[in-house]
Amino acid sequence: MDWKARAEQLKTDVPALWLCLREKETPLLAKVLAAVTVGYALSPVDLIPDFIPVLGYLDDLVILPALAALALRCIPKETFERCRGEAAGMWADGKPKRWYYALPILVLWVLAAIFLVKLVLHLL
Repeated sequence: MDWKARAEQLKTDVPALWLCLREKETPLLAKVLAAVTVGYALSPVDLIPDFIPVLGYLDDLVILPALAALALRCIPKETFERCRGEAAGMWADGKPKRWYYALPILVLWVLAAIFLVKLVLHLL
């Protein structure tokens, strides 16, 4: 599979991983890996910032697909295929129909920001 096809596949796989989190057939390790993958995909912060030429996009080309592949290995095939089918409809009209799936990530970043502000204020 070429890079372009894999990138298109990730548009369905990442939301499918999110949907796998709510499935009881998904093992705990797979849920943790799926949560990390979805969190990294939705996160505005990258391991390597995008403004660094070439290397900035390396994490998007390597790390995210690697995390997704690792999570996929731990999820039962039937469960993932069912979630992938549900996720395929999320990108109709170019945007997810269920935007509220990003809320836990947003809450996580808000909590992290609050923690950092408190830490800085405590150190001052």
